[in-house]
Amino acid sequence: MHLRTFAFGLVIRILFLILLIGVMAWAFPQPKQLMLLVVLGIILVWRVVNLYNYVNITNRKLVRFLESVRYDDFSVRFSANQSDSTFRELSKQFNEVLDAFRQVRADKEANSQYLQTIVQHVNTGLIAFDESGRVELINNAALRLLGLYRLKVIKDLQEDNPELQDLLLNLSSGGSVLYQAAVDRQLSITGTAIRMRGKLIKLVAIQNIQSELENKELEAWQNLTRVLRHEIMNSVTPIASLVSTMRDIVQQEIQETGHAGSSETWQDLNEALEVVENRTNGLMNFVNAYRTFTSIPKPVLNPVLVLPLVQRIASLFAPTLQDKNIRLTWDIQPADLRLLLDQDQIEMVLINLIKNAVEILEGRPNAHIEIKSSVDQTAQKAVLEVCDNGPGIEPNALEQIFIPFFTTKEDGTGVGLSLSRQILQMHSGVLSVESQLGHGARFSLIFRL
Repeated sequence: MHLRTFAFGLVIRILFLILLIGVMAWAFPQPKQLMLLVVLGIILVWRVVNLYNYVNITNRKLVRFLESVRYDDFSVRFSANQSDSTFRELSKQFNEVLDAFRQVRADKEANSQYLQTIVQHVNTGLIAFDESGRVELINNAALRLLGLYRLKVIKDLQEDNPELQDLLLNLSSGGSVLYQAAVDRQLSITGTAIRMRGKLIKLVAIQNIQSELENKELEAWQNLTRVLRHEIMNSVTPIASLVSTMRDIVQQEIQETGHAGSSETWQDLNEALEVVENRTNGLMNFVNAYRTFTSIPKPVLNPVLVLPLVQRIASLFAPTLQDKNIRLTWDIQPADLRLLLDQDQIEMVLINLIKNAVEILEGRPNAHIEIKSSVDQTAQKAVLEVCDNGPGIEPNALEQIFIPFFTTKEDGTGVGLSLSRQILQMHSGVLSVESQLGHGARFSLIFRL
């Protein structure tokens, strides 16, 4: 409709020019019509300029419209105040198309912001990078899990973590690998490749499966302990009962016999049965000691100030430490550090760790135990450490000290550290240890903020 209107206007203007030219051709041979020719010439020039503007106004509007689309400049507006209804309607249509583009871009930006917000707040780490290693996207979870502040190019990992760099670059599409980022972070890294606009992008997902692995390990140990305790108790209990009955019979026979030799034999038998009974009862007590390992109550979490908690435990150990000439100090930072935990259970863990340190340090010169804390807001964790300057832990033992039943003490049960780690796991935390021979040991209680 608008094109027909534009064509009609164009035809009218051309016909008018033809008419003017015809009149000028008629008047040209007549000298008396000079004034008329001048007037007609002026009108002809005016109408030619009008025709030129009439034709080019559409081109100018079209060029402006296409440039605004090309450069995403949808702030352009076309005036709809022209007297010519054709161009007024054309400007209106251009404005409506630009409004539609503007709305599409606004929706696109809103969706992009929405997806970006989701990506930044999911707990799974996400990294997307191209074939050259340039990072297209990385969220906060990935930075936290990898212990990084920022990452622009995968090759930036070369200096501090070449193993991780090779792992990310060589990870195949659909592949999955495990990576130990820290003592409290066992990472599962999976990758997939996608092609966008002809460019190959590798998308990597990172998850911390440390707690899941520890929970499965703990569950396995608990099931094993439960079965062993059940089977051992079923076998030992009747043995203990029979030995006790036999001892009663032997005691009665000793009292009733009147022969010295016979009495001496009965006495030896009684002593042998007594040894068997004591060892049987000791085995039953030993097995019952693991009941706690498989039946820890669910922690009741409350906000607890760490400094008063440490001070109470220090007061509890004060007499023992003074008697054994061991110095205990603490440095809680910040001083008002408050953690969500079960106070009784965490006290049990700290008491066990300090008790172990006291036993290790007994008789050593300049014996020192230190309790300190720190907060890492970037990693969203708080760490409470128990350190000693003892002889350290043997490398072989260091890998096994949290395994139930394992102990380096002659009279130990191997329950304390296993129980402590289980308590930390139930707090969604981690209990770890670092030690070098001759340089003491450091146990770290890691809590999520």
